[in-house]
Amino acid sequence: MSTPEVRFVELFKSWLVSLPHDLKIAYEAMDDENLPRSSREIAAGAIMYVVSPNDFVSDRNEAVASFADDALLLRLALRAVVASSGEDGGAFAERFPELFQGLDQDLELCRTVMGELMPWLESKVEGLRNQTYKGKKMKTCLEDDEAREELFEDGLGFRTDYPVDEKIIDDKLKKASTVTDVMRRRKAEESRIAG
Repeated sequence: MSTPEVRFVELFKSWLVSLPHDLKIAYEAMDDENLPRSSREIAAGAIMYVVSPNDFVSDRNEAVASFADDALLLRLALRAVVASSGEDGGAFAERFPELFQGLDQDLELCRTVMGELMPWLESKVEGLRNQTYKGKKMKTCLEDDEAREELFEDGLGFRTDYPVDEKIIDDKLKKASTVTDVMRRRKAEESRIAG
């Protein structure tokens, strides 16, 4: 049986490969009129977070580590969308079993390996509803067709230009600390700024 760290590395490899596809699921959630407005706002905020070049965890020299938080935060956001949407959330999750089946167990594995970083990242999910993107509040992207179209186009650009593939991931992601060290530095920096 492999160790939690080995399973964590394999899990993140798969999440990094599927990030462009998972982003499409977030767009589906943002546009799903059956989901409550608050859930759709979280989905829109998660999209903004992923496609923005200025997310809160970044390492300019390490693309794999920089996208790891995107992959995890997107899944945390989609789990929150489903959990807060009752029957409609369940119906939404059934449309995307590749993401939602086993998600709770996967996140539990992350909690085991990442420790104090998980509550920190989970606390970011609700804040996604307050994102701004290119000077526009997230709520504008749900209500304004032009802002929504721009976010959609940027998502297409992100998926087209995504600089990570399986070979890069296999080369760069060999241990959990590749993911956790960057996040730990950002968490410490955030704490220092908060005073």
